[in-house]
Amino acid sequence: MDKIQQRLTDLGYTLLDAPAPVGSYVQCVRAGNLLHLSGGISINGEDKYFGKVGADLSIEEGQAAARAAILNRLAVVKQAVGSLDKVTRIVAVNGFVNAGPDFYDHPKVLNGASDLLVEVFGDIGRHSRTAVGVSALPLNVAVEISMVVEVAE
Repeated sequence: MDKIQQRLTDLGYTLLDAPAPVGSYVQCVRAGNLLHLSGGISINGEDKYFGKVGADLSIEEGQAAARAAILNRLAVVKQAVGSLDKVTRIVAVNGFVNAGPDFYDHPKVLNGASDLLVEVFGDIGRHSRTAVGVSALPLNVAVEISMVVEVAE
């Protein structure tokens, strides 16, 4: 097992197969050493989060939703390059939180994803980030995340 995948396993996370796109897009586009990943939702196998954070879900449940979405995206990276050990940098994470009009803790929710990336990848997991609240997401999921990842040749 690869080092990064073993680290995920040691932390109690399961990396599933990458989900198939459900529309007219691809999950990942490679441009040179950069992978540009489409938005992945807070569904990772049976680990599923639906509803508005701050109303239907707590901040802690929102953080779990963000972790599910980032695991979903890491599965796409693995599918694209064969191993998470080829990741040389998590460049950017763009997170969207399904939230009501009076919820303002979007960054705290996205910390679920950011903290996991740093825990798994160390310093190369540190990234730029956008955390945005939206009025709705596909399938009423709690979180959607897109990202840019640098990989070795």
